Amino acid sequence: MSAESASQIPKGQVDLLDFIDWSGVECLNQSSSHSLPNALKQGYREDEGLNLESDADEQLLIYIPFNQVIKLHSFAIKGPEEEGPKTVKFFSNKEHMCFSNVNDFPPSDSAELTEENLKGKPVVLKYVKFQNVRSLTIFIEDNQSGSEVTKVQKIALYGSTVETTDMKGLKKIEDH
Repeated sequence: MSAESASQIPKGQVDLLDFIDWSGVECLNQSSSHSLPNALKQGYREDEGLNLESDADEQLLIYIPFNQVIKLHSFAIKGPEEEGPKTVKFFSNKEHMCFSNVNDFPPSDSAELTEENLKGKPVVLKYVKFQNVRSLTIFIEDNQSGSEVTKVQKIALYGSTVETTDMKGLKKIEDH
């Protein structure tokens, strides 16, 4: 199992699961019995029987803070053929977004998921837009069939950590 899932990770990137700050993770419009950990947590997200499901309508808004600054390279979102996510928008370092203001901000990047993506094929993001990510908001706007319920089986984020702080860069700002 792990060998197969490891092969999905793009070369040179790591699964950012270990860098998620779980205490701050939120998901708006999730079903109480089919919540975000089913798709995001290790072990749960590998279980095809467990899904994150939307509640009142098809949209989901997921907020993921990290415990250190990361660079986001790509993502994989698995889901069923019909109710799996279709339009997915990513926002870097946008706090406290909600359904009423999510369309007020241009996304850092967005993607239309294909059948291959829903089976786990990673989508590479505009890497330059995700160089200093402290938090990520994922807006799942709709699903493949236009039904009321969106189902997400797995969310995986791939990238790297930003280990060094550029003190010279910070110093310049203070001088002005």
